[in-house]
Amino acid sequence: MNPSAFEVMDQVIKLRESKLPDPKLLPNAGSFFKNPLVSQEKLLYLHSIYPNMPFFPQDINQVKLAAGWLIDQVGMKGFCKDGVGVHEHQALVLVNYASQNGKDIVALAKLIQRKVFESFGILLSPEVHMVTSQGKVDFADLPPTFERNCYD
Repeated sequence: MNPSAFEVMDQVIKLRESKLPDPKLLPNAGSFFKNPLVSQEKLLYLHSIYPNMPFFPQDINQVKLAAGWLIDQVGMKGFCKDGVGVHEHQALVLVNYASQNGKDIVALAKLIQRKVFESFGILLSPEVHMVTSQGKVDFADLPPTFERNCYD
């Protein structure tokens, strides 16, 4: 059977709706980080330490790792601070529980980035675009800040 583009789109929407929180009920940007690409050598090293690490071969020397798995392994799934957090069921999804400031999401994303890098030597890159009042900005140029407790 060859599904139509509409049928494929419908199935993708249903799958995403089953896995991701509804942004109308819990503000979020969907999957925040890209799944990183690493070399075969890096995979062999990491897989010797983490034999259950999921991976997806890409080409002759690159492998894609699951960013959500990496985030979960550093204990960030369900983490909450400054009114923002990592979704309790999907580690790739950053959510806004009560923050009025985009800097809180940036700070959370940078914390996740740092923890994953410290544990795995992999720098996660955001999949989302960062936009300020000055327009689109590079995520690396945004400073991290933490100010409030999650449920204040």
